[in-house]
Amino acid sequence: MEIRIDRADPVPIHNQIEQQIIGLIQSGRLKAGDQLPTMRALSIELAVNFNTVAHAYRELDAQGVISTRRGEGTFVASTPSGDEMLTIRRNKLERLVRDLVSEANRLGYSPLELQQALAPYLTPETEES
Repeated sequence: MEIRIDRADPVPIHNQIEQQIIGLIQSGRLKAGDQLPTMRALSIELAVNFNTVAHAYRELDAQGVISTRRGEGTFVASTPSGDEMLTIRRNKLERLVRDLVSEANRLGYSPLELQQALAPYLTPETEES
């Protein structure tokens, strides 16, 4: 499978795996019924902890993107429509933002500090990259 992990990327590895599997589905390179590598095989291929891949697969399963059949493997459950994929992406982004804000609050950062820290990443120049 065509998944690349960037350890320097601030995005957690399990999120990178999820996003790339969704991208492969969106691009049509993975279709409904296609079998995914086992969690163990993918963890070895990517040189990441088994639990990291398991976390990504659980998230995708909860979103209805993949399904695991005991004794058979993990498969692309269906190819979500454009609207369904937008909803999946929006929900994931909302979770990421909620987690970021929660962690920033826990560490005592003010809303202004958080806004200033995010500003460089939200410029039009960065969006194109």
